[in-house]
Amino acid sequence: MKKLINLAVVLAFLAMPMAALAEKKIVVGSKAFTEQIILGEMTSTYLEHHGFDVEYKGGMGSALLRKALENSQVNTYWSYTGTILSIAHKKNAAGMSAEEAHALVKELDAPKGIVWLNASHANNTYCLTISKAASDKYGIKTLSDLAAAINDGADLTFAVNAEFYSRKDGWGPMQKHYGFTFPREKVKRMDFGLVFDAVKNGDADFNIGYATDGRIKRYNLVLMEDDKQYFPNYQIVPVVSKPILEKYPELEGLLNALADKLTDPVLQDLNAKVDIEKVDVKKVVNDFLKANGLI
Repeated sequence: MKKLINLAVVLAFLAMPMAALAEKKIVVGSKAFTEQIILGEMTSTYLEHHGFDVEYKGGMGSALLRKALENSQVNTYWSYTGTILSIAHKKNAAGMSAEEAHALVKELDAPKGIVWLNASHANNTYCLTISKAASDKYGIKTLSDLAAAINDGADLTFAVNAEFYSRKDGWGPMQKHYGFTFPREKVKRMDFGLVFDAVKNGDADFNIGYATDGRIKRYNLVLMEDDKQYFPNYQIVPVVSKPILEKYPELEGLLNALADKLTDPVLQDLNAKVDIEKVDVKKVVNDFLKANGLI
């Protein structure tokens, strides 16, 4: 009887189509900074839960990761609309809406076999944040408010890195765009990693930053609205190589569902847990996926 059962199992196994026996292999990539590592680990864990055999290649440089996607050495990662428009296609996304930037990069990348799925609700663009005390004192909630306060003689100090201060689409053109002139003696130039702490510690009143930085929420800073759309959109979007999407069409629905859960505050919180609270990335990712019913 045992031999008959074993024979039945073998015959059933042989009768299964090869597609059912094959593992759904996929390579997930990410860049080297915290947010990208979080997104890479999150995607890997999420897809593994949904039956994929995932190889995760983290910590890659931007150019290398992009090339790997084009060559199908990496099948999917999270990219930024403004970055690819600027670097890969030499397009300036300043002044474009989030929807326009997403539509344009999707169109331009299609001939390369790269598919941009639904954009998340997170936009990791440049931003200016200000201490709550200075925001309350001068009534500053937007960059137009900041310009008006400066023009009215507000006593403010700006913490900025050398790159943004001097670049052609940085601090100087921004002043022109918003119609103000800021005194040079009120600018404190420092490494980018120090600008948030300068405001937190009272050494400056406002700073340059990125909109999904975990320190914005943890340090109780006010992110000033870019109400005249100076900064380009850097929406965070899952990108997939066309061959792997054709092979596993279910990827589109899975990654779109994950993208729908990502917002600026969500990523600020996840980044803070890893960078400030020093929680293990895998725990942060698992807790998030479970809390949102994704695994």
